[in-house]
Amino acid sequence: MQRAYLQMHIAIFLWGFTGILGRLITLQEFPLVWWRVLITVVALGAFLKWRGELEPPPWKEMKKIAFVGGTIALHWVTFYGSIKYSNVSIALSALASTALFTAVLDPIMNRRKPKMPELVLGLFIILGIFLIFRFQKLYAVGISLGLTSAMLCAYFTIQTKELLENHGPRNLLFYELIGGFGMLTVLAPLYLYLFPTPVLVPSAMDSGYLLVLSLVCTVYAMQLSYQALQHVSPFVMNLSVNLEPVYSIILAAFIFREHEDLNLGFYAGASIIILAVAANGVLEWYTKRKARKQTLVAP
Repeated sequence: MQRAYLQMHIAIFLWGFTGILGRLITLQEFPLVWWRVLITVVALGAFLKWRGELEPPPWKEMKKIAFVGGTIALHWVTFYGSIKYSNVSIALSALASTALFTAVLDPIMNRRKPKMPELVLGLFIILGIFLIFRFQKLYAVGISLGLTSAMLCAYFTIQTKELLENHGPRNLLFYELIGGFGMLTVLAPLYLYLFPTPVLVPSAMDSGYLLVLSLVCTVYAMQLSYQALQHVSPFVMNLSVNLEPVYSIILAAFIFREHEDLNLGFYAGASIIILAVAANGVLEWYTKRKARKQTLVAP
């Protein structure tokens, strides 16, 4: 279990760079994600082929895997759209609502009773989002896209947890992203019609950023997260992902000086989000400690 937590937090730390790279890359959100997914599929497919680990799933399963991959791709599009319409700090703070969406969707999708601590912590996350939204009305579109991204993130994490029971992490990621690439390619004409963009091919600088984003922050980081997800719940994963804004906000403050655009409402909301993550860690520790004591005293 300790290994799973370590893998999870390394992945989250690497994801902290995705917002920074999304801001540095000059492409609009849709072509940015299209190239990211293409590079990831080619690189991961070549690696799996070389290792002899390429195992196509049954067609019935493939349809479900492809659909989940499509939600991953749309999650990235809305996430980078949130950054483009606001900034890194705002987008990642809105993404923190993933925990609440997970607390609500997981019981519905898996037909179990909701856990009150999860709902309470999720509501604290929403309070943090409300404070940010209330004091940052200028970024309403960016925050709305961030919340949409969070809902999609919650959905695909819950579904991926289930799929990992029958598929290896790398193979599952590969076929999910094939589905994501297919969905983006089908939707590309509609997107370009609604949001014309003159630049579709990345520059040399953008290509370098895209390679880092695809190989390090996608292939390696998502592989680690999938390995961790085999041992932790979707709620723990998505609540812990709320630490991602901490890394990105610190980086954005140094690189883009975004702290100059943020006010007291943002910092109050972000503080509530961080405290909710910390509270979950304490709650998990207390629950496990109580369970161990009960095991020791059991006859």
